[in-house]
Amino acid sequence: MSYKLIFSIVPHNQGDEIVKAAHTAGAGGGTVLMGMGTASNNILSLLGFGNAGKDVVLILVPEEIKIGVLETLVEVSKQKKKHYGVVWTVDVSKLIKCGSEMGEKNQMNEKADYQMISIIVNKGYAEDAMAAARTAGAGGGTIINARGTAKEGDAKFFGMEIVPEKDLLVILVPNEQCDAVIEAVKKLPCLQTPGSGITFCSSAHDFTLLGSK
Repeated sequence: MSYKLIFSIVPHNQGDEIVKAAHTAGAGGGTVLMGMGTASNNILSLLGFGNAGKDVVLILVPEEIKIGVLETLVEVSKQKKKHYGVVWTVDVSKLIKCGSEMGEKNQMNEKADYQMISIIVNKGYAEDAMAAARTAGAGGGTIINARGTAKEGDAKFFGMEIVPEKDLLVILVPNEQCDAVIEAVKKLPCLQTPGSGITFCSSAHDFTLLGSK
């Protein structure tokens, strides 16, 4: 069985409604994370409309119910304000269920129009990364507070400073902008020290704006 990860961003305290709506369409449940939008007020961002609190919702669904879940989320969001949020899907290459010995592989042949850029930096530097990304054409992103899991002994072994608190910056850009954004972020002074950050990209599909038309 193939799976997709539905990734949506909506105003703070609205994540539970998204999970509930997805459940009515057959999804088993979801995870809600707290984030912060980084879009300027005069910029229509793909991931946030203004510097406001956001709920980041992750919902894993079988491929065969993906369309039904997406349609349900779009329909429910029509009752909300314009620019209520965004939703897209990410390929799941392998799923390992708790208690299972083998994982389920997913075929990824669908062409993507967008790339989801994930940037993990030490706490306090996500805004710098977002500013650099904007110089390369990115509209905005969402910052999620996180923490590292490295042990104290790891710092000595790898020769890098361990900073427990992290920021995860998620930016969605068209395929043609991805390389330029990555290069702009890589040049930041705060990312020149080994172990100060990491960036990776994932193909994003089914990008849709949520909210009233």
